[in-house]
Amino acid sequence: MTHTRTNTAPGKTHPPPGSTRPLLICLAGPTASGKSAASLALAQHWPIELIIMDSATIYRGMDVGTAKPSPEEQARVPHHLLDILDPAESYSAAEFAQAAATLAQEIRGRGRLPVLCGGTMLYYKALREGLHALPPADPAVRQQLDEEARTRGWPALHAELAQVDPETAARLAPNDSQRLQRALEIWRTSARSMSDWLREPAQLALPGWDFATISLEPSDRRVLHERIALRYRSMMADGLLQEVQTLHRRRDLHPSLPSVRCVGYRQLWDYLDGHASLEQATDQAIAATRQLAKRQFTWLRSIPERTVIDSLAGDAEQQVLAQFARLTQEPQSTTV
Repeated sequence: MTHTRTNTAPGKTHPPPGSTRPLLICLAGPTASGKSAASLALAQHWPIELIIMDSATIYRGMDVGTAKPSPEEQARVPHHLLDILDPAESYSAAEFAQAAATLAQEIRGRGRLPVLCGGTMLYYKALREGLHALPPADPAVRQQLDEEARTRGWPALHAELAQVDPETAARLAPNDSQRLQRALEIWRTSARSMSDWLREPAQLALPGWDFATISLEPSDRRVLHERIALRYRSMMADGLLQEVQTLHRRRDLHPSLPSVRCVGYRQLWDYLDGHASLEQATDQAIAATRQLAKRQFTWLRSIPERTVIDSLAGDAEQQVLAQFARLTQEPQSTTV
């Protein structure tokens, strides 16, 4: 089944037929929906380069639990933005948007086709819709907020945010630690609320470009849930616990870091800290991955005019190839 969503929004449309504007195609979908396999199928027919849109595969040493493409797969098609950071470092949507924009222009300059591929939809939103000029991260303030959260709890910090930025607090859950931390960091470093900053016009990273989205979405969520559980248990068999143990032995890594908070890693970190049994940690990781997929579906529904392909269809990859050909207006070729 293939169909197109048409919730049209100003400034966010499919490229018109015959458009001469550069095009950036995004292959999206929830976790475990087959995006990587579809991207490799595309590479057999077109001279593409992949810009990986994933907040976990950016980290070195986090291979098993992120389902990072194997060296053999990476040799078949260029993969950009893999293994670019140490797990002790942080990465923002703004940094991704700037890096992806530069890569898209460079790839097109080489006469090849840039393709976004991944499931971190916040990154895609930042690149496609633009970014607001927000204050940079302040490690000292973040550490202070982490310490306050350990003693007072995130709900107390949520109440504090409600006093200075009620608009932002109203859309955040009391335990949404990452976003609460960022909102309070902005207030403490600039004396302006995040909602105030966000009222300023966004700046596009790729002005003058068209965007198109091909989204692999399973028609039966239960099947996706089963695949998520099977894949996570397969990761455990392939050495995920040992991978997390290696990270856990590093004294510079801790649960407040984005790398450690990655789904599937945080739960095993809790096991290694003695807060859960291995069975509990595994079940919690599978549940968290299913919640991640649910959030990804929510993001995807907000994308106008995406082309939805049922990832459970037997010809899903062929449908991706056909849609890619329509978007690029180029026939498939067996030579790259």
